[in-house]
Amino acid sequence: MEVTAITRNVRLSAQKGRPLSRKVQGMTVSEALKVTQFSPRKAAAVLGQTIQSAMANAKNNANLDVDGLRIQLAVFDEGPRLRRFWPRARGSASPIARRLCHVKVVLTDGR
Repeated sequence: MEVTAITRNVRLSAQKGRPLSRKVQGMTVSEALKVTQFSPRKAAAVLGQTIQSAMANAKNNANLDVDGLRIQLAVFDEGPRLRRFWPRARGSASPIARRLCHVKVVLTDGR
């Protein structure tokens, strides 16, 4: 059975989170939480929270044992962009795009 958790509009670019998501795919949830706990990246904290949310969904909504769960899919997708403008010389302005992302974690019990 599959259980999903999604964290939306995270103030982080998807490009910075993807290497960590590739690393934890296929791991058990306990191994993945250890990896995210000791990683210095901002994406690790966000991914760890999303994994814990998926574990809570598995326990409370699907009545699954959280010890046997594996990460089937962990994805950092592009989200909306916050558009800003930076004032420049002679009354002009340069655009700034603050990137946001959506984090999706799918856990499976192997059945």
